[in-house]
Amino acid sequence: MNKSYLLYFFLLGAFSITFGQNSSIQGKVISDTGVPIANANVIILNSNIGTITDDNGAYSIDNITSGNYITQASYIGYETIENSIILKEGIALELNFTLSESTTQLQGVEIIGRKERNYKNTTSFVATKSATKLVDVPQAVSYVTKEVILDQAAFTVNDVVKNVSGVNQFSFYNDLTMRGFRVQGQRNNSILLNGSRMMTSFWSQQIIPHVERVEVIKGPASALFGNASPGGTINTVTKKPLETTKQSISASMGSFNTFRLLSDFTGPMTKDNKLLYRLNIGYQNTDGFRDLQFNKNIVVAPSFSFIPNEKTRLNFDVVYQDNKGRLDRGQAVFGDGDLYSTPITTSLSAENDYLNEQNLNVTLSFQHKFNENISFNSTYLNSSYDEDLLEHRTANNFLALGDGSFDITQVAMRVFIRKRSWNNQNFTNYLNFDYDLGDIKNKLLVGYDYFQQELEPGGSQLEANAYLLQNGTATNSFNVVNIDNYVLDDDGNPVANVAPFDLTSTNGNAMRDMSNYVYSIRNYDRYKQTGNGIYLQNQFSYKKFNLLVGLRYDDFTDYLNYNTNAEEKVRQDTFLPRVGMVYKATSNVNFYGTWVKGYQPQTATEVNNPEAGGPFDPLTSELFEAGVKSEWFNKRLSATLAVYTLNQKGALYNANDSSNSDLLQQVGEEKSESVEVDVYGQIMPNWSVIMNYAYNHAYFTEADESTIAIFGNQKPNAPRNTFNFWTKYIIDRGDFNGLGFGLGYDYVGERNGSIVRDPELIPVFPSYGLVNTAVYYQVDKFQIQLNVNNVFDKTHWVGGYDFLRAFPGRPRNIMATVSYTF
Repeated sequence: MNKSYLLYFFLLGAFSITFGQNSSIQGKVISDTGVPIANANVIILNSNIGTITDDNGAYSIDNITSGNYITQASYIGYETIENSIILKEGIALELNFTLSESTTQLQGVEIIGRKERNYKNTTSFVATKSATKLVDVPQAVSYVTKEVILDQAAFTVNDVVKNVSGVNQFSFYNDLTMRGFRVQGQRNNSILLNGSRMMTSFWSQQIIPHVERVEVIKGPASALFGNASPGGTINTVTKKPLETTKQSISASMGSFNTFRLLSDFTGPMTKDNKLLYRLNIGYQNTDGFRDLQFNKNIVVAPSFSFIPNEKTRLNFDVVYQDNKGRLDRGQAVFGDGDLYSTPITTSLSAENDYLNEQNLNVTLSFQHKFNENISFNSTYLNSSYDEDLLEHRTANNFLALGDGSFDITQVAMRVFIRKRSWNNQNFTNYLNFDYDLGDIKNKLLVGYDYFQQELEPGGSQLEANAYLLQNGTATNSFNVVNIDNYVLDDDGNPVANVAPFDLTSTNGNAMRDMSNYVYSIRNYDRYKQTGNGIYLQNQFSYKKFNLLVGLRYDDFTDYLNYNTNAEEKVRQDTFLPRVGMVYKATSNVNFYGTWVKGYQPQTATEVNNPEAGGPFDPLTSELFEAGVKSEWFNKRLSATLAVYTLNQKGALYNANDSSNSDLLQQVGEEKSESVEVDVYGQIMPNWSVIMNYAYNHAYFTEADESTIAIFGNQKPNAPRNTFNFWTKYIIDRGDFNGLGFGLGYDYVGERNGSIVRDPELIPVFPSYGLVNTAVYYQVDKFQIQLNVNNVFDKTHWVGGYDFLRAFPGRPRNIMATVSYTF
């Protein structure tokens, strides 16, 4: 028995001595932008000792005997780092690793999810159709990451464009001004999904709970994508699968009876990480602040990545959206032009109006590396959009009286009942070749794109116009010269087919009896447009200089009366060059310059429509841009300064001809001259910031005298000055650890309304400045967030057309969010 006790104490003493002499290593693994890297591998070479980092990038390896070792930290997509260390007995060594993103492992297309988790984005895939660091792109490219989207409790693209210089809302809709030029939904240009053209609604803003970031390529991107707006191109990048398991769910409640529920699940589906998945689901139900308006939005976005080996990757993405609401044509005010004469809540909708939309985008992406120098990328996107609409809307004027005057308190009304369906197909293929010519490194891109847009059979509209005619039909305009053609009441005023909206009444939004309306029918003839693009691009790199040279050939074919005996083809084609240079002045400062031409074909409907006054020349544009890009605070913060001149020729505007509402005129030339500043990133790991400013002089240089007289030196809905600032600070130690604050300010200068038939109805929308705040508190895996926007309840207008269609911004609003990550 005594021997047993002696043996026990001897073993216990030996055990204590042995482990008392052991040492440990602990620390963090972060990216070169200061973001912690979760699930990074930290090992001791030539041993079986190692671990992975936690969500905060921290690791610890215990019970290591003293000696000399080589440690290694690694993570997919980053350069591996090795350190030699000397461990002394009983010492806890702190060893931190900073990993830089690998230039050799960058994806050719964005298949695996972005690893950065802050306001700064390092790499763009869309600006050059290859994985290129943004500082090396010879053109201004701005972005808004999902971290900004979450921190600002944003739900649509329109909510976040304030974070990008030179981009503003044109209206309530999926309708923006970029560098003074309009970019709209329901068009086949300048709105991309993962680098491919998609079909979107014009009426509903793009919702983004499934979006990793929103990118804006400033200026025409025609040399890569063909048909593109001169102002810029918006690319939404969807969230892609990650190699590590992550789940999150959040619920939000706030002003205007708003409720949101969002979820995000990602991770491997197999033990070898060859099959990854991600599922994003978003739901919103809100009344909005406008009378009778509401939105019910659902988005379901699954994504799968198959990576059988290091050379081959396949991705399958689906984004399904269902939007239900009413079409809000904006606020109508009295005809004397006082924007404050009616409440900003005033809408012209009737209770029995509706707008139902469905959008489905299915993408298949494939990448294969033949070797380290040659890779092939192919993407197919099928994008469909369905519109089902009933609306009571303005006839674009006040109620006409028999003497030719107007009642400025009564809005002339009409009704649309419309159904349409579109289908877009985008097929993109390109090869990347990396090769050296002596000391010159080259990246050659050779590509072919095919695009097709088709208006499906059955597109049609019933329209009840404003005034009854003696011949049993109706019309939207009243001409006192032809008064005998109209049905008149006892006072000699034209009789309304659709009752006018009384701006002095409180019952204007009631249900309307539509059974007695006189309708006309409009059929949307089947329509198809195809485009073929062939392009070459080479990026030369020599010492401190990068040179980009590209050329694209595009041909567009419009099929009028498609698939009928009267089918007619209209063809347009062009060559589009692009030249850009980057000079790496220092390790953190790059100067750049670029010249690029843009092109937009006029649709065949406009070219061949005799009522429109065609044929018309295509729109052409040209950009000259120079600037500087830099990175600061150990590359955590990026800044871009851009100066440019942008010209466009051939834009079509309504001729304001009362006898022919279809008549268009082609403005000779428009110009935009500007200075832009964008700052994104972190000053410290717990202090994030966004700041942007744009001075934009967008004006007509060649136009008819009336157009120039109306708008002077500033184009419609193009503010001369805009400024945005947003910052978030999180306390990361002490009793208040996890508590954070957000503060922002948005300024938009004075703007002109848009071109309409009656120039006297064009308003000037006043400038505004809005203060936004947020409070955050994170404990363990929970985060509680409160956002207050427009803190001082500033009445403002985000844009508009005229006194009948002004678009007010949201008054003070609050959103509370609870998130759980597991």
